[in-house]
Amino acid sequence: MSILGRGKKRYTGAHQSLAFSRRMLLVSGAQAAVGASLVARLGYLAVAQNEHYKLLSESNRVQLIPVPPRRGWVVDRNDKPIAINRASFRVDIVPQQLENAPAVIAALTNLLDLSPDDVERITRDLAAAKGFQPVSVVDNVDYAKYAAVTVRLPELPGVTPSRGYARFYPAGSAVGQLVGYVGTANAKEYAAENKNPLLNIPGFKIGKEGLEKALEPMLRGEPGGQRVEVTARGKVVRELTAKPDRSGGTVELTIDADLHEYAARRIGDQSAAVVVLDVANGDILAMPSMPSFDPNNFSDGISGNEWKMLSQNDHLPLVDKTLESLYPSGSTIKPSMAMALLNAGIDRRQVVVCNGVYPLGNHVFHCDRRHGAVDMTRAIEQSCDVYFYTMCVRVGADKLAPMVRSMGFGEKFDLPFDNQRFGTVPDPEWMQRKYHRKWQAYDTVNMSIGQGMVLINAMQLATMASRLATGRRVIPRLLRNKPVAPQAQLAVDQDHLNFIRTAMAGVVEHGTAASAKFPIEGIRMA
Repeated sequence: MSILGRGKKRYTGAHQSLAFSRRMLLVSGAQAAVGASLVARLGYLAVAQNEHYKLLSESNRVQLIPVPPRRGWVVDRNDKPIAINRASFRVDIVPQQLENAPAVIAALTNLLDLSPDDVERITRDLAAAKGFQPVSVVDNVDYAKYAAVTVRLPELPGVTPSRGYARFYPAGSAVGQLVGYVGTANAKEYAAENKNPLLNIPGFKIGKEGLEKALEPMLRGEPGGQRVEVTARGKVVRELTAKPDRSGGTVELTIDADLHEYAARRIGDQSAAVVVLDVANGDILAMPSMPSFDPNNFSDGISGNEWKMLSQNDHLPLVDKTLESLYPSGSTIKPSMAMALLNAGIDRRQVVVCNGVYPLGNHVFHCDRRHGAVDMTRAIEQSCDVYFYTMCVRVGADKLAPMVRSMGFGEKFDLPFDNQRFGTVPDPEWMQRKYHRKWQAYDTVNMSIGQGMVLINAMQLATMASRLATGRRVIPRLLRNKPVAPQAQLAVDQDHLNFIRTAMAGVVEHGTAASAKFPIEGIRMA
């Protein structure tokens, strides 16, 4: 036994005590390190991250309900309303507060006479709803139905009837093409504004066409908000502070609403447009395009049948005929052509014999009748095509086009519309660039009487008349807060200008437009 145990190591009580003490020291050190790290972490969260977690806690307890701003008004030069807001009633559903959705929707269907399409839309929107975003049930509901829902609110958890504002246009279709209309933002518009949550608020609408669209930043205003305290289940406990919304700005137009509406009524059911300019400063006093659409119908939500009827109407009620439609100028170009001829050195007394035809190559161009011997005065008064064929071919398009453009034809004006089309005043350079061919004499013949490739709009035609009347470069203006553009003198001889005015007056007094002569003594029309 003594031999076998001679190499075995013995552990005494002192050895065991020392080993235990070392282990305890290691465990205590580890515990202290863990405790210190926990204390440091708690200190970091409580002090350094205090504001961050305070905000997270606040966002769980407090919800911000956005309040849409009221849209700015559009008024005429005399502050008469053209586009305003009027009180409206609507019914929404807050999904987080909704209980027994099928029963609530069935009750609303009976109270509000909802169609199957409406019920399907509401069900679909509720399924996709998030947060406190309300789901629209109906807009612009009449007061009787609104009151019926209001008195039954205890039976309709989650339903929130409210009063708001809807866009209203007192003149209806007379201002359709002028102001445009508003509507709910679509997916493309929502994405274009970086998913602005304001666009998702039921009943909030943005400009879709016309001034409503072009002046959207000015008219929209800034949204407000209502902070409410809620429970974990989303129930509102109390209302906290509110941030008021700021209404959009008022837009003042140069339009005279009474004159504009009168002109629209005079057009009646014809397809036409009227432009009235103040030649002193370029103010647009009226620019109705008829027939048109009633923007109130678009504001409330247009039906598929009504849209189909408008879009298929051959009188084009969806097209602005003052700026968007282009037409051959016809004989209205002749005063400008006469000015170009005078500027090129043509003697106004020189006579051309009109036999009713003008042969050119293997083609014959016609006049409306045989005028006989005509000078420039009689050519303007009687609208003789052969005179202008002859003289314009003699001078050439290169000398005609610049004068015609200086009168406003082919010019794009600085107006708040994105649908403006400015047409064409052709010349040899344009022909080569556009069609890759040389200018021919027959192109000049067509151009001389406003046919062929000449295209203008009604605003340009009114501008031409204004510039001939004043001898200055009148520029149309629609917004009253915009400075009047400087009106430079036209590069024409005053004697030539006086001659053209006299000849234009002769058109009405004893020429082709004698039926338009004013029956009022002392007032002349050209």
